Order: sequence, then C-alpha cells, then structure tokens
Amino acid sequence: MSDNENKKEQIIRKLKEQGCRITKQRLLLIDIILKNECCSCKDIYYRAIKEDAKIGIATVYRVVNTLEEIGAISRQNMYKVEHSRENREEDACVLVMEDYTVHHISQQKWSDVIWAGLSACGYLEDNKVISIRINPEKCCEIKY
Repeated sequence: MSDNENKKEQIIRKLKEQGCRITKQRLLLIDIILKNECCSCKDIYYRAIKEDAKIGIATVYRVVNTLEEIGAISRQNMYKVEHSRENREEDACVLVMEDYTVHHISQQKWSDVIWAGLSACGYLEDNKVISIRINPEKCCEIKY
C-alpha cells in the first residue's frame, strides 16, 4: 500500500469518527490534495472540476475546513497533507505552473531570480538590499 493510500485511509477513518459521510466528491478532493501541492481552495477547485464538473467551490471550502478541523491539513502549509512529503530543505520556492507542472527551486536559484528581477526593475541601482520579507498570505497565489 502506497504512502498516499495510507494517508487517505487515515483521513477517511478520522472523517467517519467525526460522523462525516464519505462521498465521491470528498474522496476526489482528498485525492487531489494528496497528489498535488495546492496553494488555495481555488487551485483545488480548478483541478477538481476537470474530473467532476458538478463540484462547487463551496464544497471545496467545506471539505478543506473539515480536513483542517480533524488535523489532516494545515493552511499554514498551503494545503499539503501533514507529513505527506519529505521536507526538501533545498526548496526555497515551489512553483506550480498553469499545466500543474511543479518546479522545486533551491535557495540559491531563488536568490538569483530575486536579484535578477530587482535589477531588471531598477531597484539595485544605488542601494544594496539587506533584507527581504515575504508574506505568504499575500503572495501564495499569483495570477497573471
């Protein structure tokens, strides 16, 4: 039995203990969260409607809230199932592309990207950056 199958069984058991019905849509959403690095309910929703056009955004929010209540996920960890993957310390950033390709970017590469962007925008002309703070609540989901 795979790691994701074990986690799915644990989540289902916890949901049943809380008196939740195990519906097809709940199972679909759990599978999506287990298989992907989702950064928002919208991200989960867009993946879900590709498999079940009848699923609603409210259903996604309710399931995410329920999973958070039972301790299966944490919003601070961007909807990753707790302990679902090994922490990759070399990952400073994880990019999820439009086609859902995932790119893991090392700290050095992420630093190079930041400096190149700051330089291209003219921020590095006469000053040196001494600190960069990123608010994950504000920049988790970037839409272009």
